[in-house]
Amino acid sequence: MARDDEVVAEVVAPHTQAHGRILPSLIEEALSRAAVGWNDVGGLAVSIGPGSFTGLRIGLSLAKGIAYAAGLPIAAVSTLEALAWAADPAPGDVVWAVLDARMREVYAASFERTATSLVRRTVDEALRPDALAPRITAGALVIGDGAETYTVLGASGARLLPFAAHHPRGGIVARLGAAILHAGNGADVGTLEPTYVRPSQAEITHKRS
Repeated sequence: MARDDEVVAEVVAPHTQAHGRILPSLIEEALSRAAVGWNDVGGLAVSIGPGSFTGLRIGLSLAKGIAYAAGLPIAAVSTLEALAWAADPAPGDVVWAVLDARMREVYAASFERTATSLVRRTVDEALRPDALAPRITAGALVIGDGAETYTVLGASGARLLPFAAHHPRGGIVARLGAAILHAGNGADVGTLEPTYVRPSQAEITHKRS
């Protein structure tokens, strides 16, 4: 949870396959830690990908359901942008956010830290690690589980950040979402969809058949 530009409560849970079962209880715990009720909530923020197809669908479905029921505005936050902020970059730093997309591919996007914000340098992409590696310059920060899975991404002299200490955080998503809503750029709840970047394996198999 965030108020203005400050994270006031955050609940981090271990990786689990039971997203749909535990998410409501995690939300309630965050509200409790912030000592607020639903009547105090002014909007929602949700990470829309790229990432796990199932995880994205579950998270977005829950967020849209709450937004509908409570009449709250909703902000769509890029997963890779939120991950890039977790690198805690200094002004001038270039950050590559890289998530393992399985099937020998990664999801990746590049950002640059300015004095006041994080500026996107590339669009979200799904590509092979050996195709991405030459684009990562020496001194860049590389964050995400893709950096640990494919160490070739540090071949140019980039700094690979450990995923255990630098991972996507709900507080960052909330803070970015609050800024989006404050700027009047909330998403349409009815049409909001996850950003998958690439087709699912099921779609690929169907096309081949």
